[in-house]
Amino acid sequence: MEHDLTALVTRLVLELAVILIAAKLGGEIAMRYLRTPPVLGELMVGVLIGPFALGAVPLPLIGPLFPLPEGTPGVPTLVPVSSELYSFAQVASIVLLFVAGLETDSRQFFRYAGPASVVALGGVIAPFFLGAGATVLFGFASSLMDPHALFMGAVMTATSVGITARVLADMKKLDSPEGVTILGAAVVDDVLGILILTIVVGIAASGTISVSNIGVVTAKAVLFWGGLTGGAFLLSSRISKLLLKFKTGGAPLALALALAFLASALAEQFGLAMIIGAYSIGLALSATQLRHHIEPQLIGVYDALVPVFFVVMGMMVNVQAMTGALLFGLVISALAVLGKIVGCGLPSLAVGFNPRGALRIGFGMLPRGEVALIVAGVGLTRGVITETVFGVAILMTLVTTLMAPPLLQVAFKGGEPGRRHPEAVPASKQVHAG
Repeated sequence: MEHDLTALVTRLVLELAVILIAAKLGGEIAMRYLRTPPVLGELMVGVLIGPFALGAVPLPLIGPLFPLPEGTPGVPTLVPVSSELYSFAQVASIVLLFVAGLETDSRQFFRYAGPASVVALGGVIAPFFLGAGATVLFGFASSLMDPHALFMGAVMTATSVGITARVLADMKKLDSPEGVTILGAAVVDDVLGILILTIVVGIAASGTISVSNIGVVTAKAVLFWGGLTGGAFLLSSRISKLLLKFKTGGAPLALALALAFLASALAEQFGLAMIIGAYSIGLALSATQLRHHIEPQLIGVYDALVPVFFVVMGMMVNVQAMTGALLFGLVISALAVLGKIVGCGLPSLAVGFNPRGALRIGFGMLPRGEVALIVAGVGLTRGVITETVFGVAILMTLVTTLMAPPLLQVAFKGGEPGRRHPEAVPASKQVHAG
Protein backbone atom coordinates (compact mmCIF):
# COMPACT_ATOMS: atom_id res chain seq x y z
CA MET A 1 0.00 0.00 0.00
CA GLU A 2 2.79 2.43 0.94
CA HIS A 3 4.64 1.56 -2.28
CA ASP A 4 1.46 2.20 -4.32
CA LEU A 5 0.93 5.58 -2.64
CA THR A 6 4.55 6.57 -3.27
CA ALA A 7 4.19 5.55 -6.92
CA LEU A 8 1.03 7.68 -7.27
CA VAL A 9 2.69 10.74 -5.74
CA THR A 10 5.81 10.24 -7.86
CA ARG A 11 3.71 9.99 -11.00
CA LEU A 12 1.73 13.10 -10.03
CA VAL A 13 4.78 15.30 -9.41
CA LEU A 14 6.31 14.12 -12.68
CA GLU A 15 3.08 14.98 -14.53
CA LEU A 16 2.96 18.41 -12.87
CA ALA A 17 6.57 19.09 -13.83
CA VAL A 18 5.89 18.28 -17.48
CA ILE A 19 2.63 20.26 -17.47
CA LEU A 20 4.17 23.40 -15.98
CA ILE A 21 7.11 23.34 -18.40
CA ALA A 22 4.77 22.76 -21.36
CA ALA A 23 2.36 25.47 -20.12
CA LYS A 24 5.02 28.15 -19.85
CA LEU A 25 6.57 27.24 -23.21
CA GLY A 26 3.16 27.25 -24.88
CA GLY A 27 2.18 30.51 -23.23
CA GLU A 28 5.45 32.15 -24.25
CA ILE A 29 5.04 31.07 -27.87
CA ALA A 30 1.43 32.27 -27.95
CA MET A 31 2.22 35.67 -26.44
CA ARG A 32 5.56 36.38 -28.13
CA TYR A 33 5.06 35.00 -31.63
CA LEU A 34 1.29 34.64 -32.13
CA ARG A 35 0.40 37.82 -30.21
CA THR A 36 -2.44 36.01 -28.45
CA PRO A 37 -3.22 35.41 -24.75
CA PRO A 38 -1.03 32.73 -23.07
CA VAL A 39 -4.14 30.70 -22.26
CA LEU A 40 -4.36 29.66 -25.91
CA GLY A 41 -0.83 28.28 -25.81
CA GLU A 42 -1.61 26.41 -22.60
CA LEU A 43 -4.70 24.85 -24.16
CA MET A 44 -2.86 23.82 -27.29
CA VAL A 45 0.05 22.18 -25.47
CA GLY A 46 -2.53 20.36 -23.37
CA VAL A 47 -4.03 18.90 -26.53
CA LEU A 48 -0.52 18.03 -27.78
CA ILE A 49 0.72 16.22 -24.66
CA GLY A 50 -2.63 14.73 -23.68
CA PRO A 51 -3.67 11.05 -23.60
CA PHE A 52 -5.19 11.31 -27.08
CA ALA A 53 -1.90 12.49 -28.60
CA LEU A 54 1.74 12.40 -27.40
CA GLY A 55 0.78 11.47 -23.85
CA ALA A 56 -0.15 7.99 -25.02
CA VAL A 57 3.32 7.32 -26.53
CA PRO A 58 5.34 4.91 -24.32
CA LEU A 59 8.57 6.36 -22.93
CA PRO A 60 11.58 4.36 -21.69
CA LEU A 61 11.26 3.16 -18.07
CA ILE A 62 8.00 5.00 -17.31
CA GLY A 63 5.73 4.05 -20.23
CA PRO A 64 3.04 6.53 -21.43
CA LEU A 65 3.31 9.82 -19.54
CA PHE A 66 -0.42 10.55 -19.62
CA PRO A 67 -2.19 7.23 -20.24
CA LEU A 68 -5.97 6.93 -20.28
CA PRO A 69 -7.14 5.74 -16.84
CA GLU A 70 -8.21 2.14 -16.68
CA GLY A 71 -11.98 1.98 -16.46
CA THR A 72 -14.71 -0.53 -16.94
CA PRO A 73 -14.36 -2.28 -20.33
CA GLY A 74 -16.81 -0.85 -22.84
CA VAL A 75 -17.62 2.18 -20.69
CA PRO A 76 -16.22 5.56 -21.87
CA THR A 77 -13.79 7.24 -19.48
CA LEU A 78 -15.43 10.47 -18.30
CA VAL A 79 -12.13 12.02 -17.16
CA PRO A 80 -9.28 10.99 -19.49
CA VAL A 81 -6.58 11.93 -16.94
CA SER A 82 -5.72 10.49 -13.54
CA SER A 83 -8.07 11.39 -10.67
CA GLU A 84 -5.10 12.91 -8.80
CA LEU A 85 -4.23 15.24 -11.67
CA TYR A 86 -7.85 16.16 -12.29
CA SER A 87 -8.33 16.99 -8.59
CA PHE A 88 -5.27 19.24 -8.68
CA ALA A 89 -6.69 21.01 -11.74
CA GLN A 90 -10.00 21.59 -9.95
CA VAL A 91 -8.17 23.25 -7.07
CA ALA A 92 -6.52 25.47 -9.69
CA SER A 93 -9.95 26.37 -11.13
CA ILE A 94 -11.09 27.48 -7.66
CA VAL A 95 -8.03 29.74 -7.41
CA LEU A 96 -8.79 31.08 -10.90
CA LEU A 97 -12.37 32.08 -10.06
CA PHE A 98 -11.38 33.42 -6.62
CA VAL A 99 -8.84 35.73 -8.26
CA ALA A 100 -11.35 36.70 -10.98
CA GLY A 101 -13.80 37.79 -8.29
CA LEU A 102 -11.07 39.52 -6.28
CA GLU A 103 -9.92 41.54 -9.31
CA THR A 104 -13.43 42.69 -10.16
CA ASP A 105 -14.02 46.33 -9.21
CA SER A 106 -17.26 45.86 -7.27
CA ARG A 107 -18.00 49.59 -7.13
CA GLN A 108 -17.60 49.88 -10.88
CA PHE A 109 -19.66 46.74 -11.29
CA PHE A 110 -22.62 48.19 -9.37
CA ARG A 111 -22.20 51.66 -10.90
CA TYR A 112 -22.56 50.40 -14.46
CA ALA A 113 -24.88 47.54 -13.58
CA GLY A 114 -27.81 49.05 -15.52
CA PRO A 115 -26.46 49.38 -19.09
CA ALA A 116 -24.07 46.47 -18.58
CA SER A 117 -26.90 44.19 -17.47
CA VAL A 118 -28.95 45.05 -20.55
CA VAL A 119 -25.96 44.27 -22.77
CA ALA A 120 -25.16 41.11 -20.81
CA LEU A 121 -28.72 39.83 -21.01
CA GLY A 122 -28.69 40.08 -24.79
CA GLY A 123 -25.24 38.48 -24.80
CA VAL A 124 -26.61 35.49 -22.88
CA ILE A 125 -30.02 34.94 -24.53
CA ALA A 126 -28.92 35.07 -28.19
CA PRO A 127 -25.85 32.76 -27.91
CA PHE A 128 -27.69 30.33 -25.62
CA PHE A 129 -30.53 29.68 -28.05
CA LEU A 130 -28.25 29.71 -31.09
CA GLY A 131 -25.98 27.11 -29.46
CA ALA A 132 -28.80 24.93 -28.17
CA GLY A 133 -30.68 25.16 -31.47
CA ALA A 134 -27.65 24.23 -33.56
CA THR A 135 -26.97 21.23 -31.30
CA VAL A 136 -30.49 19.98 -32.00
CA LEU A 137 -30.29 20.66 -35.76
CA PHE A 138 -27.03 18.71 -36.05
CA GLY A 139 -28.53 15.73 -34.25
CA PHE A 140 -26.44 15.95 -31.07
CA ALA A 141 -29.57 16.56 -28.99
CA SER A 142 -33.20 15.51 -29.27
CA SER A 143 -34.70 18.82 -28.13
CA LEU A 144 -33.80 22.22 -26.73
CA MET A 145 -34.23 20.79 -23.23
CA ASP A 146 -31.82 17.90 -23.88
CA PRO A 147 -28.76 18.24 -21.56
CA HIS A 148 -26.44 18.23 -24.61
CA ALA A 149 -28.25 21.26 -26.04
CA LEU A 150 -28.46 23.00 -22.66
CA PHE A 151 -24.74 22.56 -21.99
CA MET A 152 -23.75 23.84 -25.43
CA GLY A 153 -26.02 26.85 -24.88
CA ALA A 154 -24.44 27.42 -21.46
CA VAL A 155 -20.92 27.25 -22.92
CA MET A 156 -21.89 29.84 -25.54
CA THR A 157 -23.06 32.40 -22.96
CA ALA A 158 -19.73 33.00 -21.21
CA THR A 159 -17.41 35.96 -21.72
CA SER A 160 -13.82 35.92 -20.45
CA VAL A 161 -13.31 38.89 -18.12
CA GLY A 162 -9.57 38.25 -17.96
CA ILE A 163 -8.94 38.06 -21.70
CA THR A 164 -11.17 41.06 -22.49
CA ALA A 165 -9.57 43.18 -19.75
CA ARG A 166 -6.07 42.29 -20.97
CA VAL A 167 -6.84 43.34 -24.54
CA LEU A 168 -8.50 46.60 -23.46
CA ALA A 169 -5.62 47.40 -21.11
CA ASP A 170 -3.07 46.89 -23.88
CA MET A 171 -5.00 49.42 -26.01
CA LYS A 172 -5.49 51.76 -23.02
CA LYS A 173 -9.27 51.60 -23.47
CA LEU A 174 -10.27 50.27 -20.06
CA ASP A 175 -11.62 53.68 -19.02
CA SER A 176 -13.57 54.32 -22.24
CA PRO A 177 -17.39 54.09 -22.14
CA GLU A 178 -17.18 50.92 -24.25
CA GLY A 179 -14.44 49.47 -22.07
CA VAL A 180 -16.31 50.04 -18.81
CA THR A 181 -19.53 48.64 -20.29
CA ILE A 182 -17.72 45.59 -21.72
CA LEU A 183 -16.11 44.78 -18.38
CA GLY A 184 -19.33 45.24 -16.44
CA ALA A 185 -21.30 43.17 -18.94
CA ALA A 186 -18.60 40.49 -18.97
CA VAL A 187 -18.87 40.14 -15.19
CA VAL A 188 -22.68 39.96 -15.36
CA ASP A 189 -22.32 37.47 -18.21
CA ASP A 190 -20.15 35.22 -16.06
CA VAL A 191 -22.58 35.42 -13.14
CA LEU A 192 -25.49 34.55 -15.44
CA GLY A 193 -23.40 31.86 -17.10
CA ILE A 194 -22.59 30.32 -13.71
CA LEU A 195 -26.27 30.37 -12.74
CA ILE A 196 -27.22 28.79 -16.08
CA LEU A 197 -24.59 26.12 -15.47
CA THR A 198 -26.08 25.46 -12.05
CA ILE A 199 -29.59 25.15 -13.47
CA VAL A 200 -28.43 22.86 -16.30
CA VAL A 201 -26.46 20.63 -13.90
CA GLY A 202 -29.52 20.42 -11.64
CA ILE A 203 -31.78 19.44 -14.52
CA ALA A 204 -29.27 16.88 -15.78
CA ALA A 205 -28.85 15.39 -12.30
CA SER A 206 -32.59 15.11 -11.61
CA GLY A 207 -33.29 13.43 -14.94
CA THR A 208 -36.65 15.16 -15.18
CA ILE A 209 -37.52 18.37 -16.96
CA SER A 210 -40.53 20.41 -15.90
CA VAL A 211 -41.43 24.00 -15.19
CA SER A 212 -41.57 23.26 -11.47
CA ASN A 213 -38.19 21.48 -11.62
CA ILE A 214 -36.61 24.43 -13.44
CA GLY A 215 -38.22 26.81 -10.95
CA VAL A 216 -36.87 24.92 -7.95
CA VAL A 217 -33.36 24.66 -9.42
CA THR A 218 -33.39 28.35 -10.41
CA ALA A 219 -34.63 29.46 -7.00
CA LYS A 220 -32.03 27.27 -5.32
CA ALA A 221 -29.25 28.75 -7.48
CA VAL A 222 -30.36 32.35 -7.02
CA LEU A 223 -30.99 32.04 -3.27
CA PHE A 224 -27.70 30.28 -2.61
CA TRP A 225 -25.61 32.63 -4.75
CA GLY A 226 -27.45 35.68 -3.45
CA GLY A 227 -27.25 34.54 0.16
CA LEU A 228 -23.59 33.60 -0.01
CA THR A 229 -22.55 36.74 -1.88
CA GLY A 230 -24.77 39.06 0.19
CA GLY A 231 -23.56 37.54 3.44
CA ALA A 232 -19.95 37.74 2.32
CA PHE A 233 -20.37 41.41 1.36
CA LEU A 234 -21.96 42.23 4.72
CA LEU A 235 -19.13 40.52 6.58
CA SER A 236 -16.31 41.45 4.19
CA SER A 237 -15.00 44.37 6.23
CA ARG A 238 -14.96 42.32 9.43
CA ILE A 239 -13.36 39.37 7.62
CA SER A 240 -10.67 41.68 6.24
CA LYS A 241 -9.87 43.20 9.64
CA LEU A 242 -9.83 39.77 11.31
CA LEU A 243 -7.51 38.15 8.78
CA LEU A 244 -5.14 41.13 8.75
CA LYS A 245 -4.67 40.77 12.53
CA PHE A 246 -2.72 37.55 11.96
CA LYS A 247 1.03 38.16 12.09
CA THR A 248 2.15 34.72 10.95
CA GLY A 249 3.78 34.92 7.53
CA GLY A 250 1.24 34.35 4.76
CA ALA A 251 -1.67 33.81 7.18
CA PRO A 252 -4.08 36.31 5.54
CA LEU A 253 -3.51 34.74 2.11
CA ALA A 254 -3.87 31.19 3.42
CA LEU A 255 -7.04 32.01 5.34
CA ALA A 256 -8.58 33.89 2.39
CA LEU A 257 -7.94 30.85 0.19
CA ALA A 258 -9.41 28.67 2.95
CA LEU A 259 -12.60 30.77 2.77
CA ALA A 260 -12.70 30.29 -1.01
CA PHE A 261 -12.25 26.52 -0.60
CA LEU A 262 -14.88 26.41 2.16
CA ALA A 263 -17.40 28.34 0.05
CA SER A 264 -16.63 26.08 -2.91
CA ALA A 265 -17.25 22.96 -0.83
CA LEU A 266 -20.47 24.49 0.50
CA ALA A 267 -21.63 25.22 -3.04
CA GLU A 268 -20.91 21.62 -4.06
CA GLN A 269 -22.85 20.33 -1.02
CA PHE A 270 -25.85 22.31 -2.27
CA GLY A 271 -25.51 20.53 -5.60
CA LEU A 272 -24.10 23.62 -7.31
CA ALA A 273 -20.82 24.27 -9.11
CA MET A 274 -17.83 24.84 -6.80
CA ILE A 275 -16.71 27.89 -8.76
CA ILE A 276 -19.79 29.82 -7.56
CA GLY A 277 -18.46 29.81 -4.01
CA ALA A 278 -14.95 30.84 -5.01
CA TYR A 279 -16.18 33.69 -7.22
CA SER A 280 -18.58 34.99 -4.56
CA ILE A 281 -15.89 35.19 -1.88
CA GLY A 282 -13.47 36.91 -4.25
CA LEU A 283 -16.10 39.43 -5.33
CA ALA A 284 -17.04 40.23 -1.74
CA LEU A 285 -13.40 40.81 -0.72
CA SER A 286 -12.57 42.87 -3.81
CA ALA A 287 -13.22 46.23 -2.11
CA THR A 288 -11.46 45.46 1.18
CA GLN A 289 -7.97 46.21 2.46
CA LEU A 290 -7.35 42.47 2.50
CA ARG A 291 -7.39 42.40 -1.29
CA HIS A 292 -4.48 44.87 -1.52
CA HIS A 293 -2.57 42.86 1.06
CA ILE A 294 -2.94 39.41 -0.51
CA GLU A 295 -3.09 40.28 -4.22
CA PRO A 296 0.70 40.57 -4.73
CA GLN A 297 1.17 37.23 -2.98
CA LEU A 298 -1.61 35.63 -5.01
CA ILE A 299 0.16 36.42 -8.28
CA GLY A 300 2.72 33.68 -7.69
CA VAL A 301 0.07 31.16 -6.63
CA TYR A 302 -2.04 32.04 -9.68
CA ASP A 303 0.85 31.82 -12.14
CA ALA A 304 1.90 28.42 -10.81
CA LEU A 305 -1.50 26.74 -10.40
CA VAL A 306 -3.90 28.14 -12.99
CA PRO A 307 -1.91 27.04 -16.09
CA VAL A 308 -2.32 23.46 -14.84
CA PHE A 309 -6.08 23.83 -15.17
CA PHE A 310 -5.89 25.07 -18.76
CA VAL A 311 -3.41 22.39 -19.81
CA VAL A 312 -5.57 19.66 -18.25
CA MET A 313 -8.61 21.09 -20.05
CA GLY A 314 -6.64 20.80 -23.28
CA MET A 315 -5.62 17.24 -22.41
CA MET A 316 -9.30 16.28 -22.18
CA VAL A 317 -9.81 17.09 -25.87
CA ASN A 318 -10.12 14.02 -28.08
CA VAL A 319 -8.86 15.49 -31.36
CA GLN A 320 -10.15 12.54 -33.35
CA ALA A 321 -13.64 12.98 -31.89
CA MET A 322 -13.53 16.72 -32.60
CA THR A 323 -12.54 16.23 -36.25
CA GLY A 324 -15.53 13.93 -36.61
CA ALA A 325 -17.75 16.94 -35.97
CA LEU A 326 -15.64 19.64 -37.63
CA LEU A 327 -18.57 21.13 -39.56
CA PHE A 328 -20.62 21.33 -36.37
CA GLY A 329 -17.67 22.97 -34.60
CA LEU A 330 -17.24 25.59 -37.32
CA VAL A 331 -20.98 26.36 -37.34
CA ILE A 332 -21.02 26.66 -33.54
CA SER A 333 -17.98 28.97 -33.70
CA ALA A 334 -19.69 31.19 -36.30
CA LEU A 335 -22.88 31.31 -34.23
CA ALA A 336 -20.84 32.13 -31.14
CA VAL A 337 -19.42 35.18 -32.92
CA LEU A 338 -22.81 36.21 -34.34
CA GLY A 339 -24.54 35.68 -31.00
CA LYS A 340 -22.32 38.12 -29.13
CA ILE A 341 -22.09 40.75 -31.86
CA VAL A 342 -25.86 40.86 -32.37
CA GLY A 343 -26.91 39.90 -28.84
CA CYS A 344 -24.69 42.56 -27.21
CA GLY A 345 -24.57 45.07 -30.07
CA LEU A 346 -28.30 45.68 -30.43
CA PRO A 347 -28.89 46.34 -26.70
CA SER A 348 -25.87 48.68 -26.75
CA LEU A 349 -27.69 50.85 -29.30
CA ALA A 350 -30.61 51.05 -26.88
CA VAL A 351 -28.47 52.34 -24.00
CA GLY A 352 -26.80 55.21 -25.82
CA PHE A 353 -24.04 53.79 -28.02
CA ASN A 354 -23.71 54.48 -31.73
CA PRO A 355 -23.13 51.65 -34.27
CA ARG A 356 -19.35 51.91 -33.90
CA GLY A 357 -19.57 51.68 -30.11
CA ALA A 358 -22.05 48.80 -30.34
CA LEU A 359 -19.68 46.90 -32.64
CA ARG A 360 -16.80 47.47 -30.24
CA ILE A 361 -18.87 46.08 -27.37
CA GLY A 362 -19.90 43.07 -29.48
CA PHE A 363 -16.27 42.34 -30.36
CA GLY A 364 -15.20 42.82 -26.74
CA MET A 365 -17.70 40.21 -25.57
CA LEU A 366 -16.46 37.55 -28.02
CA PRO A 367 -13.79 35.60 -26.07
CA ARG A 368 -15.26 32.73 -24.06
CA GLY A 369 -12.10 31.82 -22.13
CA GLU A 370 -11.94 30.13 -18.76
CA VAL A 371 -15.64 30.13 -17.80
CA ALA A 372 -16.61 28.35 -21.02
CA LEU A 373 -13.89 25.76 -20.37
CA ILE A 374 -15.14 25.23 -16.83
CA VAL A 375 -18.75 24.81 -18.02
CA ALA A 376 -17.67 22.35 -20.71
CA GLY A 377 -15.45 20.50 -18.25
CA VAL A 378 -18.32 20.12 -15.77
CA GLY A 379 -20.52 18.71 -18.53
CA LEU A 380 -17.91 16.19 -19.64
CA THR A 381 -16.85 15.00 -16.20
CA ARG A 382 -20.45 14.53 -15.09
CA GLY A 383 -21.12 12.41 -18.15
CA VAL A 384 -23.76 14.79 -19.51
CA ILE A 385 -21.98 15.66 -22.78
CA THR A 386 -19.79 13.52 -25.02
CA GLU A 387 -16.15 13.98 -25.97
CA THR A 388 -17.34 15.23 -29.37
CA VAL A 389 -19.48 18.01 -27.90
CA PHE A 390 -16.68 18.89 -25.47
CA GLY A 391 -14.21 19.11 -28.36
CA VAL A 392 -16.59 21.38 -30.26
CA ALA A 393 -16.84 23.64 -27.20
CA ILE A 394 -13.04 23.84 -27.02
CA LEU A 395 -12.83 24.69 -30.73
CA MET A 396 -15.41 27.46 -30.29
CA THR A 397 -13.48 28.84 -27.30
CA LEU A 398 -10.23 28.91 -29.27
CA VAL A 399 -11.81 30.57 -32.33
CA THR A 400 -13.62 33.32 -30.40
CA THR A 401 -10.61 34.04 -28.18
CA LEU A 402 -8.30 34.30 -31.19
CA MET A 403 -10.67 36.60 -33.07
CA ALA A 404 -11.31 39.14 -30.31
CA PRO A 405 -7.91 40.94 -30.07
CA PRO A 406 -7.52 41.83 -33.79
CA LEU A 407 -11.20 42.75 -34.19
CA LEU A 408 -11.05 45.05 -31.14
CA GLN A 409 -7.89 46.72 -32.43
CA VAL A 410 -9.55 47.44 -35.78
CA ALA A 411 -12.79 48.68 -34.16
CA PHE A 412 -10.97 51.14 -31.86
CA LYS A 413 -8.63 52.38 -34.60
CA GLY A 414 -9.12 56.09 -35.26
CA GLY A 415 -10.43 56.87 -31.79
CA GLU A 416 -13.92 58.02 -32.85
CA PRO A 417 -16.40 58.22 -29.96
CA GLY A 418 -18.67 55.22 -29.47
CA ARG A 419 -21.49 57.11 -27.77
CA ARG A 420 -24.21 58.98 -29.60
CA HIS A 421 -23.74 61.85 -27.14
CA PRO A 422 -20.15 61.66 -25.83
CA GLU A 423 -20.58 64.70 -23.63
CA ALA A 424 -23.31 62.91 -21.70
CA VAL A 425 -20.94 60.40 -20.10
CA PRO A 426 -17.85 62.23 -18.84
CA ALA A 427 -17.92 60.20 -15.60
CA SER A 428 -16.74 57.13 -17.46
CA LYS A 429 -13.33 58.71 -17.82
CA GLN A 430 -13.02 58.70 -14.04
CA VAL A 431 -13.17 54.93 -13.85
CA HIS A 432 -9.99 52.94 -14.20
CA ALA A 433 -10.27 49.16 -14.15
CA GLY A 434 -7.17 47.21 -13.23
